[in-house]
Amino acid sequence: MGDSVDMYLGQWRAERPDLDHTPMGVVGRISRAARFLERGMQDNFAAHGLRGYEFDILATLRRAGHPYQLTAGDLVGTSMKTSGAITNRIDRLAAKGLVSRETDPTNRRSVLITLTEHGHQVVDDTVADHLDRERQLLAALRPEEQEQLAGLLRTLLLGLGDTAPERPAPPSP
Repeated sequence: MGDSVDMYLGQWRAERPDLDHTPMGVVGRISRAARFLERGMQDNFAAHGLRGYEFDILATLRRAGHPYQLTAGDLVGTSMKTSGAITNRIDRLAAKGLVSRETDPTNRRSVLITLTEHGHQVVDDTVADHLDRERQLLAALRPEEQEQLAGLLRTLLLGLGDTAPERPAPPSP
């Protein structure tokens, strides 16, 4: 049984048999898979009253460890979003009572974003369901296939120039 990309590739092979269409199959499938996965994860976030970007910020703060706090600048660095976009997102999260913001007492030009108790509970509840949802989305692959795919995608990302961001320094007490 073929997928939709097989159909597209067949059309291209008929129209341009002189070309190697292999890259189109890989990139097309990664793109389509990303859309399906994103849609599946958004449903879970919505069930928790969140949008994907809100979960990303809450999860970033949660992964930072106690005191679950980062500067706004660190959030910009880990999210690849502009400072204006992060500010708007933090405003929305603060309005929901999920994060608080305060001026860094050691650097008045810096703002500290802290996960509230409510935000901590929401992200912990959401991440557990998020992992269950990801398991469901990947159920077509056996565990060893998932590991193999993860390794291949890591190699691809590194080849495309992706690197892990430096872990932000913990804020001053």
